[in-house]
Amino acid sequence: MPHLTAPADARRTAGGEQLGFGVPGYAHPLLAPAEWAELIRPGTPLHWAVLNIAEGPGTRPDPHCLEVASRLRNARERALHGEAPDDSVRACGGRLLGHLDLAYGNRPFDELIADARAFIDWYRVGGFYLARCPAERSELPGVRRLTGTLHALLAESDSADGGGRLVLGHGTHPYPGYAEAADQLVTFQGPWTDYRWSQVAEWTADCPPERFAHFVHGVPRTHLDEAMRIARWQGAGTIFFTDRGGRSGDGRSADGRSADGRSADGRSGQTDPFAALPRYWDEIVSRIGPGISE
Repeated sequence: MPHLTAPADARRTAGGEQLGFGVPGYAHPLLAPAEWAELIRPGTPLHWAVLNIAEGPGTRPDPHCLEVASRLRNARERALHGEAPDDSVRACGGRLLGHLDLAYGNRPFDELIADARAFIDWYRVGGFYLARCPAERSELPGVRRLTGTLHALLAESDSADGGGRLVLGHGTHPYPGYAEAADQLVTFQGPWTDYRWSQVAEWTADCPPERFAHFVHGVPRTHLDEAMRIARWQGAGTIFFTDRGGRSGDGRSADGRSADGRSADGRSGQTDPFAALPRYWDEIVSRIGPGISE
C-alpha cells in the first residue's frame, strides 16, 4: 500500500517515552483468572484492556465480567486519584474498553450503538475497541459517524473519565484520515516474522506515539529487545508482545476472538495468541516499568 517506507522524520521514541500495554482481549475471567488479575497488579504499565464476552457485550450482564470490570475501574481510580500517584509501585491506570466488531464496515450502525449502550450500562466501560475496522478511504465517513456517536455516549457516562477512549483495530496502516476519527489506531497486528521486517507509513511521523498500537505474536524471548526497538522506532506507544503462536499473518485472529474462544466468523477450536499471558510476562513488565494512563 502507499507510504510503506521508512520514516523520514527522525522523531521516533528512543526509549524516553513510556511504553504501555494494550490487551486486545483476554479469555473469559473463568478461563483466564491470572491474566485479568495481572492487569490490576501494582505497577503494571496498562493503557487499556478489551472486554469481549460474545463478539460484544453478550445478551445479559455476566457476573464474572462485572467483577473484573469493577476491579479494573477501582484500580484506575486509585492510580489517578491516590495519595502518591508517582510512586513506583502505584496501581495500574488502564481503562476497560468494550469490544465492538465492525466486520470491516458490514455491521449495521444501530446494532453497534446498541452493543455500545449495553457495555456502558452493564460494565461502565471507559471506551471502545473497534475490532476489524476498515482501513479504506471510502469507509471513513461511516467510521467517523460511529466514533462521533460513541464519543457522545461516553461523554454522557459517569464511567468515562476524560471523555473515554476509542481505539480502531485496523491491524494495518489505514488511510491517514482515520487518525482524526479516534484516539488510537492499531497499525500492526500479526506475527513476529512479519513485524521484524515491517515499515511504517510516512504520515504517522506527524503523530505522537500515543496515537498508535502494535500487537505481535510469536515473539521469542530472545527478540524482545529487538521488538521493543521496532515499536519505538515506528512510533507506537502501546504494545502487546507475546511468544504464543496463532493463525498466520493476516492479523485478524486476535482481533475477532470472543471471550468464549470463538473467532469472529463463529468458528471454534482455533488458538488466540492474545488470549493468555506471554510466558515472559514478568520480564516484559519489568523492562517497560510502571506506568499510568491519563
